[in-house]
Amino acid sequence: MRRTLPIGLFVVWFLLMVLPPYALWTLRGSWLADLDSPNIQAGWNQFRDDMKKQSDRSGPVQHKVPKSSEPPLRVWLRDYFWLAVTAWAVLASVLFGFFGLAILGVTKTEYVVGDSLHSSE
Repeated sequence: MRRTLPIGLFVVWFLLMVLPPYALWTLRGSWLADLDSPNIQAGWNQFRDDMKKQSDRSGPVQHKVPKSSEPPLRVWLRDYFWLAVTAWAVLASVLFGFFGLAILGVTKTEYVVGDSLHSSE
């Protein structure tokens, strides 16, 4: 088991690096097509108009009007997709690296008794 564990961890890491970005890539086109619908844009324009009306200081909370004329998801999928994939790869790799090291450390079976090192392998 000790020799197959690093291989298994590598396979899990590889799947973690490939499957979520691939799923996002395959869904991206249909999501962008859906977000190009006039109803979505009309809803976003209505939201921005509501924020303009609520942006005065008469209430307990001052709302800021979004600067983008497009819905944020459309901008994210179109302009920041590769940044999101890169961030996923970096952050997931670091987190999984620490997780993998912890698993390997817990499964290590060497122990010290007195002045000698023992192993159960």
